[in-house]
Amino acid sequence: MNGFQYYTPTKVVFGKDTEHQAGALVREFGGTKVLVHYGKGSVKRSGLLDRVFQSLDEAGIPWVELGGAVPNPHLSLVHEGIELCKKEGVNFILAVGGGSAIDSAKAIGYGVKYDGEVWDFYEKIAVAKDSVPVGVVLTLAATGSEMSNSSVITNEEGWLKRGYSSDLGRPKFAIMNPELTYTLPEYQTMSGCVDIMMHTMERYFSHEMNTELTDSLAEGLLKTVMHQAKILLKNPQDYDARSEIFWAGSLSHNGLTGCGRVGDWACHQLEHELGGMFNVTHGAGLAAVWGSWARYVYMNDIPRFAKFAVNVMDVPYNYADPEKTVLEGIEALEDFFRSIHMPTSVRELGVELTEAQILELAYKCSHMDKRTIGGIQKLTRSDMAEIYRMAK
Repeated sequence: MNGFQYYTPTKVVFGKDTEHQAGALVREFGGTKVLVHYGKGSVKRSGLLDRVFQSLDEAGIPWVELGGAVPNPHLSLVHEGIELCKKEGVNFILAVGGGSAIDSAKAIGYGVKYDGEVWDFYEKIAVAKDSVPVGVVLTLAATGSEMSNSSVITNEEGWLKRGYSSDLGRPKFAIMNPELTYTLPEYQTMSGCVDIMMHTMERYFSHEMNTELTDSLAEGLLKTVMHQAKILLKNPQDYDARSEIFWAGSLSHNGLTGCGRVGDWACHQLEHELGGMFNVTHGAGLAAVWGSWARYVYMNDIPRFAKFAVNVMDVPYNYADPEKTVLEGIEALEDFFRSIHMPTSVRELGVELTEAQILELAYKCSHMDKRTIGGIQKLTRSDMAEIYRMAK
């Protein structure tokens, strides 16, 4: 097991009706003028936004609002939020929504405290030194951004999707009421389940040995999500299943399932370019590329992939042919994705990739030939292109 730091400063307030505590929590963490940042119409139609505004009013905290966060959140809206915060003297940002609103709120927080272009952080040419604090009222179990240090933004100029990680961006609190997810469409719910699984698997697929506790935590989380996802297919308003998925989303991306090892993250990087170019739903995009990535790299660590097949996918270990165990495990996960109506190819996302698009995706994913990706195998630009072809 490698040495590590585990830092999770976010205060979690979990349960029914917890959104009514938003104002008191903002005040607890020093907020005196708040930007409430959210997506499109669902938080308004459901009445959630009004309940949040009422909570802030009752706490005596003035607020301004900025809606419009979209999946694969846009840099232009981040710029708008930065200007609004500076104009209004905002000193706290409350994100109401899922990962898009949270990631956008984090970027706004960085930008308010920075004299330059906030995109500098996402292009890794600057490091954030300060940020406006962020709180969260979560409405979607998926990205884990409510407890993580990461934020992903899409720059419409070139449709580049880039991530930035800083502990300054970790939310001060996360309000998590599973009932707020009852009305989510099936596709969004299942995409979220895949995203949660992939945050765990990106850490699980690692060359580090002797990480039994961390492995067991990850394996248990994965099996829980798979079990509860099947329940939600039949009954989207099962509170207990929604609760399990909600909590799994936070634990999958707050660092717990990666303690003691270095993760891979190649699938996320590959999907980011698909999301940037075609605006596909993140979890669905991950499901579409994972099998191709796994088949491309598994020979670099057959024991790790076999362990996943046996402990997570319940594939019997083939002592005479461990490689067969691995391939059956990959197929078993793809079968699970299909069972929850998730894609296993890019075509099933509604995208017909051309060779020119494949080459462009690989070029962007390699940051214009400036980096490799992955841990199980270091992937070059040509490797990335081949995985896109396999996933086509």
